[in-house]
Amino acid sequence: MKALRGSAVIRSATLTRHPSLATVTDHSRLRLFSGSANTVLAQEVARYLGIDLGPMIRKRFADGELYIQIQESIRGCDVYLIQPSCYPVNDHLMELLIVIDACRRASARQITAVIPYYGYARADRKTAGRESITAKLVANLITEAGATRILAMDLHSAQIQGYFDIPFDHVYASPVILDYLASKELHDIVVVSPDVGGVARARAFAKKLNDAPLAIIDKRRQAHNVAEVLNVIGDVKGKTAVLVDDMIDTGGTITEGARLLRQEGARQVYACATHAVFSPPAIQRLSSGVFEEVIVTNTIPVPEDKQFEQLTVLSVANLLGETIWRVHEDSSVSSMFR
Repeated sequence: MKALRGSAVIRSATLTRHPSLATVTDHSRLRLFSGSANTVLAQEVARYLGIDLGPMIRKRFADGELYIQIQESIRGCDVYLIQPSCYPVNDHLMELLIVIDACRRASARQITAVIPYYGYARADRKTAGRESITAKLVANLITEAGATRILAMDLHSAQIQGYFDIPFDHVYASPVILDYLASKELHDIVVVSPDVGGVARARAFAKKLNDAPLAIIDKRRQAHNVAEVLNVIGDVKGKTAVLVDDMIDTGGTITEGARLLRQEGARQVYACATHAVFSPPAIQRLSSGVFEEVIVTNTIPVPEDKQFEQLTVLSVANLLGETIWRVHEDSSVSSMFR
């Protein structure tokens, strides 16, 4: 555990290799590479696996075009590329596509795109005429670039898996968050979904949290990133409310939900989310005093200027590392979450 500026806390599980990982050597077919989006997470995953990140040259031409060259032979290897498509989304997505293409042209046997945060996921269907389904568009781009498998964490909607015609492993950060909540020994917990669309996620979370009761915040969205919270369905009076979502973007929905929970008599309010997108004015909203703690993971890097006193960042490196190893060894991934 390391305290950072602003009293934010980064918590990471001990990066101890799985016993079977002792067999991994530099001559293994397993190769791990990282884009520039989250190199710290990639380095933690590499330490868990007991290997080094593969070397590559990354530079830009004067007009902004990106140049990538892999600096070791990966012919016949199973390559894993870690790159969340976080801010700046277009740059990081394009970088992922270029690295995939470089690996394909270097004769990699398999190329797995490890995408801790899958951007453009919110437009996953048409809700009005003449809209683009960007979640499907990005799936097409990644597949056409040459990826042979996808490993993603906590998709905005699970149906995105169906947009790919290649194997897709969907993993969840909930074990990391649940372990942390268990260490806090909270009492009288009620798990709260910030909207109707997140009920399935909140229900699964509540089941693993000793079958905690469930509440739902009824809201109606007026525009993108603008939500009107109406009422709470369920009993939260005198309880510790744990708001659960896949991401926190501008923080409007979850903050208004927390205020409503306070009005309804909740004793404490915690926010839990996998992806810390934190677009302005998220930091001002989340640090306004309505939360005892805001718990996120490091699927997206959280720079110092986005840290605040109530923030706790948990590492998912071990979870991703174990998943990569199981995929590489053709063993079960779903058993990790039972």
